[in-house]
Amino acid sequence: MTRLRWGASFSQEEIENCKNENGLLSMELELSRECNLRCIYCYAESGDPITDELSYEEILSAIDQAVELGAQKIVVLGGGEPLCYPGIFDVLNYIHAKNVEIELFTNGMLITKDAAQTFIRLGVKPVIKMNSFRPEVQDILAGQKGAFTAIRNGLTLLMEAGYPTKDLPLGAQTVICRHNLEELPAMWIWLRERGIIPYFEMLTLQGRAKRHPDLELSPEELERIFETLADIDAKKFGNFWEPHPSVAAFCCDRHEYSCTVSVTGDIYPCPGVDIPAGNIRHAPLSEILRTSPLIHDLRNIRTNIKGTCAQCDLKAQCYGCRGMAYQATGDYLAADPLCWRNKTYHA
Repeated sequence: MTRLRWGASFSQEEIENCKNENGLLSMELELSRECNLRCIYCYAESGDPITDELSYEEILSAIDQAVELGAQKIVVLGGGEPLCYPGIFDVLNYIHAKNVEIELFTNGMLITKDAAQTFIRLGVKPVIKMNSFRPEVQDILAGQKGAFTAIRNGLTLLMEAGYPTKDLPLGAQTVICRHNLEELPAMWIWLRERGIIPYFEMLTLQGRAKRHPDLELSPEELERIFETLADIDAKKFGNFWEPHPSVAAFCCDRHEYSCTVSVTGDIYPCPGVDIPAGNIRHAPLSEILRTSPLIHDLRNIRTNIKGTCAQCDLKAQCYGCRGMAYQATGDYLAADPLCWRNKTYHA
């Protein structure tokens, strides 16, 4: 089966060297909690900026430290909506000047014609929100009426600017949930036919999602939709992959070479495992990566993972969703409780 990753692909040799040197190949960067939406599944419960967010100078310092540690890619998450951040284009220009790849996750609502052209110039690889073809469903999930129309306008502007190309892919991020389950196959086909990468991910039960149990799907339902999407991809588009959590058609290996810098400088393994390994205001990023037991545990996840995941035949390429494991069990090394292969939780 084909092993796919979003964005830059790192060789196993690069990953091993990164682990041995306590370095980075990529870094996820939150800019602010400010957001123009109130998505009912938002992990960060974004909306208004919070007190004590990183200054612009501190953000640039974090980028510098990541590059010094070997980062080839910066993933701009925003924490809220990155295009709400006043200095977003200054940050993107700064990263570009470092000759580092840029991935940008955005809801797309604030994209303008000029912004799309700037993305092209800076080599930005955008991932835009797309949770439903139905305006009423998209608006409910986004927590704002009119979100569907504004998001679709952003997507149109990106495509009119020239996305996607071989070197500048365009992705669509979709949370897999009860509200959109039945339309996911049609959405997948629509995106593939236009050369847009479908980035369909399972819900992590944190933030606002914990207050919306109506979003949740059973492991059996998740298994069926992942198998359906895999069958479509194989038969219609010639893409072959083994269905498993947590992103359809992709393997997450971020814990072996990445970290997340939160809006207040906390260093997390990923947004789902929101346990601070340290804070860049108090210690250099290099020291945090070198000394944190949490980072060490997850850098060696394939030998440290527990339960059903430790015996799974896909262990070499999949370790489930660490965020889901932590949020559901309190143990970031536990077997993924939403994986349909995990009979411990749903025998």
